[in-house]
Amino acid sequence: MQDTAAAGGRERLNRAKVLNAAVELADEGGFEGLTMRRLAAQLSVVPMALYKHVADKRELLDGMVDLVFAEVEVPADVDWRTAMHRRAASMRQALLRHPWAVGRMETGTPGPANLHHHNAVMRCLRRDAGFPFRMAVHAYNLMDAYVYGFALQEKTLAGDIPAEAARRQKAVVDRKPTGLDDYPYLAEVVTELAKTGFAFADEFEFGLDLILDGLSRMPQQASRTASSGSNAPLPPSART
Repeated sequence: MQDTAAAGGRERLNRAKVLNAAVELADEGGFEGLTMRRLAAQLSVVPMALYKHVADKRELLDGMVDLVFAEVEVPADVDWRTAMHRRAASMRQALLRHPWAVGRMETGTPGPANLHHHNAVMRCLRRDAGFPFRMAVHAYNLMDAYVYGFALQEKTLAGDIPAEAARRQKAVVDRKPTGLDDYPYLAEVVTELAKTGFAFADEFEFGLDLILDGLSRMPQQASRTASSGSNAPLPPSART
């Protein structure tokens, strides 16, 4: 195996090919199972050929994360709330496609797509929404905490939650037949979820709308506070 164009006309290895192949392998088997040796085999080159394009696995991960950021939409031709809604939904979809990236999006050294994304979000919150700097930071952190937290739950929860709830109920009853009498509200969850066709993915829109509703009221509340000359202390959530 060589890092050269093969006799059959195979293109020379480059950084983009390395990163895209790494993302493909991680999508299939997780980042933990991705090794430089496996990546080299995927690309039909010797492992040392990879180090011409990425210094180590840490730099490889930075580049992979940047590719995920490149998939996330931050629209600039709509109102700020619509933009942030679409951005959050787009980020969730990217993390569904690349579950290995959950918990890794804000780590390492940012690449160009990462920087562009963060700048675009702050521009939307500062320029389009008109949030003061600290409020924009609060809003950004709140939305990321929600999106990333939801993605983590989505990654780890059972695919069919009503079925999983029923399985757990049976396990409790098998251990202690009267056990459910002590947890009437949990028993209700098991019976009612199955009736309503519950899907955890549907909860994303509900929570996101609540957050955006709250954020949309913040500038008006800040203006009222400023105009009244209030010297009341900031709530804990607004302090550094």
